[in-house]
Amino acid sequence: MRRTVNRRSRKAGLPPGSLVHIGQGSGDTRLSGIRYSGQGARRIQFEKHRESARIEVPGPHSSGVLWLQVKGVTDANTIEQIGDLYNLHPLLLEDVMNTDQRPKVEDYGDHLFVVLRGLHFDTSTGLQQRQVSLVLGPNYVLSFEESEQERNFEGVENRLMDGRGRLLQEGADYLLYSLLDSVVDHYFAVLESVSDQIEMLEDEVLSGKEDLLPVIHRLKRELISLRKSIWPLREALVFLDRQHSSLIDEDLSVFFRDIYDHCIHIVDTIESFRDMLSGLLDVHLSSISTRLNQVMKLLTLITTIFMPMTLITGIYGMNFERMPFLHSQFGFPLVVGIMALISGSMIFFFRKKRWL
Repeated sequence: MRRTVNRRSRKAGLPPGSLVHIGQGSGDTRLSGIRYSGQGARRIQFEKHRESARIEVPGPHSSGVLWLQVKGVTDANTIEQIGDLYNLHPLLLEDVMNTDQRPKVEDYGDHLFVVLRGLHFDTSTGLQQRQVSLVLGPNYVLSFEESEQERNFEGVENRLMDGRGRLLQEGADYLLYSLLDSVVDHYFAVLESVSDQIEMLEDEVLSGKEDLLPVIHRLKRELISLRKSIWPLREALVFLDRQHSSLIDEDLSVFFRDIYDHCIHIVDTIESFRDMLSGLLDVHLSSISTRLNQVMKLLTLITTIFMPMTLITGIYGMNFERMPFLHSQFGFPLVVGIMALISGSMIFFFRKKRWL
């Protein structure tokens, strides 16, 4: 995963609530919507460059629920016009366009604002995370996704259009729960992918493969990023469960508590993965150290075996006239035989001691 820095310095000196996009996304802001009730659901399409002028703003007594989907948050004019139509707080709009927000829940009285991270894992590019912002109103839900390519809510859309489940019979608060649950369900898919990567890495470490340090450190960084994205979400879910906003039916507390339990499970799994990676790193470093020690041991034994031969050769290399066997016709074979005997004896001794 590449480390990216969101340039907040562009906002230096601007007043609070200034709409400046901070993030990695690019492209147009695209809008779509679904209005549904117990009788069914229908899609709402918006013309290019005229989206906000055609948004249906449900009144307090309007029938049905409107789910407005905003993909791409780079267009400040569109975001501002949506905020004017729905009477959204300027700081809320600012957080929508600043896509490095910490997961949180903020209550603005007539609407709730929820921020969380949409996570996806790819074996080639690693962990990808994008901000997902949700606004809950009396009869509507606004979802802001950082990129047009995001697919966080496909399952919810299909259930609405197919009329499956209880979505059509419930209000906007249940839609908010369904969207949160859909995002959190993607976390389990990410964990499964990370688990597969760790299993493959474990096999490579145990097989003695080298040059695995970059892979291990990349996975450790991604797990840290995962934890930073999910840990604060627990606090937000506790708020939704216990604060009992007037926009959320108290009967839905058990559903938000279920998502909270999922987050606890995910965080525990991440901690287990971090411990496994730390263990794999220790094993990998130990195996590298062991292989290095084996090489040094072998070189030391070779040096020790050749040391007596070098000594004898050095002695007979001195330019003295009187030396044993110097003028004997059996001198050279005898000295070579002595060197071979010494070396063979040392090899036998080393093998007996299991040093070789």
